[in-house]
Amino acid sequence: MAGEAGATDAELFDGETLGASDTVKAYLGDAYDGVARYAELLRDQGELRGLIGPREVPRIWERHILNSAAVVPYLPTSGSVADIGSGAGLPGIVIAVMRPELEVILVEPMERRTTWLGEVVAELGLTNVQVKRGRAEEYHDAFEADAVTSRAVAALSKLVRLSMPLVRVGGELVILKGRNVAEEIEPARKVLRKFAAAEPEILEGSTVEGVETTTILRVRRSK
Repeated sequence: MAGEAGATDAELFDGETLGASDTVKAYLGDAYDGVARYAELLRDQGELRGLIGPREVPRIWERHILNSAAVVPYLPTSGSVADIGSGAGLPGIVIAVMRPELEVILVEPMERRTTWLGEVVAELGLTNVQVKRGRAEEYHDAFEADAVTSRAVAALSKLVRLSMPLVRVGGELVILKGRNVAEEIEPARKVLRKFAAAEPEILEGSTVEGVETTTILRVRRSK
């Protein structure tokens, strides 16, 4: 690999070439081809279809793909995972490609986004994915998952109200949040108690050297 000794991937690769690096290929393993195809679709159509902003296009791998992949080690290896407010499919599509043994449910209220998600699922041949159009609260009595995830959807107090009814008892809420998530825990205490939730854990999700880590909050439902 060309470059100065000790340089990180973020220094050696720009946003376009990071995804083609040997480091990322090794990290994703068998999932690489599917994830790379998804990144290509997002790069080619994401801005046009209102899924990501123009400044996000060059940063798809670092800001979106690897950021989403960071949650995967904290999810169950089997069973079901729901991604609420899935939007462009982040992190749900990445999870589905990396964990083909999981049933992944993508919940998204906007029709144009569910249309996109359906196209991506078909293009990638993801037989382990269901796309459901609607808001999370519309599905509170429809299904329960072993884990529920989301990315940049709402403040924790609101997110618990939306998400925890979809988590089976004994399952977990595992969400990607900003670095100040600790400040959101106290305002969420009341709704967390409703579900006899365990103490929330703030975890660090890392992927490849040189890419910023992701802040993840995990909390178990007990009632």
